[in-house]
Amino acid sequence: MYPPHLDYLLRLADNALILAQRLGEWCGHGPVLEQDIALTNISLDLLGQARMLYTYAGELEGQGHDEDAMAYLRDVHQFRNVLLVEQPNQDWAFTIARQFFYDAYNFYNYKALMQSADERLAAIAEKSLKEVTYHLRFSSEWMLRLGDGTELSHQKIQTAVDELWPFTGELTAPNATDEALSAAGIAPDMHDIQPLWQEKVAAILSEATLKQPASAWMQSGGKDGRHTEYLGFILAEMQYLQRTYPGQQW
Repeated sequence: MYPPHLDYLLRLADNALILAQRLGEWCGHGPVLEQDIALTNISLDLLGQARMLYTYAGELEGQGHDEDAMAYLRDVHQFRNVLLVEQPNQDWAFTIARQFFYDAYNFYNYKALMQSADERLAAIAEKSLKEVTYHLRFSSEWMLRLGDGTELSHQKIQTAVDELWPFTGELTAPNATDEALSAAGIAPDMHDIQPLWQEKVAAILSEATLKQPASAWMQSGGKDGRHTEYLGFILAEMQYLQRTYPGQQW
């Protein structure tokens, strides 16, 4: 178990890192060159956010762990990312739906974090918000294109929305860390973020002529270190070089 403050920083960093890794899988495989480059740039934005957060987390932990140690030398159960970001790309529609659900949460969360009592975290949020705003605009526009496009694109994005929906509740469902950090004025109250997320998602789904799933049952566990099998495969690939040849430098 991590102390709440460290746990929260790692969650933000792990979300960014794992989603960056997923988006990086599209590099060279995008449907067209422009979107290939766009996803790669978003991946790099997220990686930059992860680096700032891991550096701060390492300093707060005080055990000499830098950003590389945080990313490459922790095991699956030590990661705190939400389950949504580790879900496979599958196809363009799944990638966009996953991105949109996360971006809507990330935008409102980072906007609120600019008022954090933790000045270092507030500065990271302020520095990242311009990127996060672009990410939300990009994924929202693609939700509209796919949902209100051809019959096939509509069917594919609706399928993606339906299958990813059970992973969205964890984004704004508070756990003990959220409650402790919110009480300390460091993190926003998830009860304030949740209606903003719901309103944004409902508006985009409606404009895209998509149906919001009726199911209220949600997956959970990522925030507490319980993950799907997909994270293990991501880390096995991402951490291989550092674990095989420890301490290597470029």
